[in-house]
Amino acid sequence: MQMAEVRESIDVNVPVSTAYNQWTQFEEFPTFMEGVKSVTQIDDTHLRWVAEVGGKTHEWEAEITEQVPDKLIAWRSVDGKGVDGAVMFEHDGPDRTGIDVHFKWDSDGMLESLGSALGIDNRRVKGDLERFRERIERQGVESGAWRGEVHAGDKAS
Repeated sequence: MQMAEVRESIDVNVPVSTAYNQWTQFEEFPTFMEGVKSVTQIDDTHLRWVAEVGGKTHEWEAEITEQVPDKLIAWRSVDGKGVDGAVMFEHDGPDRTGIDVHFKWDSDGMLESLGSALGIDNRRVKGDLERFRERIERQGVESGAWRGEVHAGDKAS
């Protein structure tokens, strides 16, 4: 099994809490991520993704494994049929945030097609991040927030 991966970064001109809070609005991902048809939050640590792959719809579940407000959100595909990854947030000043994303997936067979169709390549991810930046800078405020923590897949009290 071969793993493929991509890393991209962007700076956004909003406070780190605003960028992080917006990113926790998972169900809004289709507004800036190409290929993603829907993301449904099942509970605090599970998401159901629907994406179009080669003209076909594919679904998978992801589990949030780590979530630390204003720092990190990491997830893994529950059944290995999706994309694992992390997004890290870095405070670069009162109104500036660095965002780093890292995605990886099984590049053999169907998952190679999935990664390609979702644009899990540097060019597509860069475009997704640009659309996120345009949206959050235009809004100036997040559309919602979830400030809870998750460690080793368990929600912290």
